[in-house]
Amino acid sequence: MRPPLPGPLADLAPLLHQYGYAAVAGLILLEDFGVPAPGETILVAAAVYAGAGHLNIFFVVLVALAAAIVGDNIGYVIGRVGGRRLIHRWGRYVLITPERFHTTERFFLRHGAKIVVIARFVEGLRQVNGLVAGTTGMPWRRFLVCNAIGAVLWVGVWAGAAYFAGKRIGAIYNMIGRYQNYAWIALGLAVAAVAAWHLVRHLRRRKA
Repeated sequence: MRPPLPGPLADLAPLLHQYGYAAVAGLILLEDFGVPAPGETILVAAAVYAGAGHLNIFFVVLVALAAAIVGDNIGYVIGRVGGRRLIHRWGRYVLITPERFHTTERFFLRHGAKIVVIARFVEGLRQVNGLVAGTTGMPWRRFLVCNAIGAVLWVGVWAGAAYFAGKRIGAIYNMIGRYQNYAWIALGLAVAAVAAWHLVRHLRRRKA
């Protein structure tokens, strides 16, 4: 029996049950050329399942790497061929607004190829990474190398951490069940402390 996935990962359980590795490939591929899809979340969910023994972590990593690299290269081609005109006309339908695109473009122009590597770990940059690289005219070979490095790091970090958690998911659930009441109490105290601090600051300002 598969262990239940924690939190928001549970929403992806039906996809993993029905489509397995194809779900991982499809969602990562879509996310990586600009479509708002939960690519990173499906990678984490699949790696957790692999850790619990219901998927093969080698295939999860292999599929995720291939989808990430191919997806970003599709985005690169779209950006290189269609340019700003295409993105400005159709980008809003996949939540890529002109403002968001221009902000990302400025990052690329300022930091160059290194931004391609770290973009995978930044929400928003990850989805438009290839599009902006193509639009700004980054040489394809440089983009391919930097994108592949970023993909290896991204998949390695998330799949590795989630796989490790999946192998111990039973113990994690037991720990959560044992300490969740204490966690809620600690959270409540923290919220109360922050609220009291803001109240004291407000009163001091009014007095001053």
